[in-house]
Amino acid sequence: MSRERAGPRSRPGGLGVEGRAELLGRTTIFSGLSFDQRVLVARSCVERSYKKGHLVFCEGDPGDALFVIAGGLVKIFVTSEQGNEMVLVTLREPDVFGELALVDGGARSASAEALTSVDLLVLGRSTFYGILDGNMPLVESLMRAIGRQLRRISDQTADFMFLDLYGRVAKLLVRFVDQQTAATGRSAEGDLTLDLHLTQKELASMVGGSRQSVSQILHAIERRGSIEIEGRRIAIRDIQALRRRARMSTETSTF
Repeated sequence: MSRERAGPRSRPGGLGVEGRAELLGRTTIFSGLSFDQRVLVARSCVERSYKKGHLVFCEGDPGDALFVIAGGLVKIFVTSEQGNEMVLVTLREPDVFGELALVDGGARSASAEALTSVDLLVLGRSTFYGILDGNMPLVESLMRAIGRQLRRISDQTADFMFLDLYGRVAKLLVRFVDQQTAATGRSAEGDLTLDLHLTQKELASMVGGSRQSVSQILHAIERRGSIEIEGRRIAIRDIQALRRRARMSTETSTF
């Protein structure tokens, strides 16, 4: 799959300072700041847009900024020396990414690609550290964000060890649901449609399976009535069945 590494475009009009401050207030890192403090951060942010398929940054790039998603979907992934790709996570408004390299000063440990047209707020490293200095609420929020990343990595490692492929697929769907409901404020109960913008090959890379195996599992889940597949959209019909299956590692037909 070819990727564009074109530069970002300035966002015409944009959110404005107050709109940026409101968006920052919905993020995990900046939500603990007062509105006036968020306005100061917002004034230091630059708004950028990326087309679908364009790279925001690549593995090995300098970690000189963090990003807040103002609209669209972003894929975070790593690539092996053989060119095989593993998708780590997909992100949406108002998620923050790129903060880990910002903190340790190292190179990017993964790549970020726009799955759709994406609007971002960009905050440079030097500006971020100027705001961070002496601001304990922001320091604590940053530590919690890094802790969540480490917890996610730990959970994914445990899943590969203790869940079978069926369980990992079910858990991935549950994670997508939880992510979407957190972003929209909707309840996870009842019908809900996931618009993933991911191929089955990309889904397979997230759970450590082949495209064919994951496709078979998705259709098996569909036959049991827990989901309904509509192209790259998946309608969730029974989230509780998926949650139950995601916690099982030995049984293979419990939907």
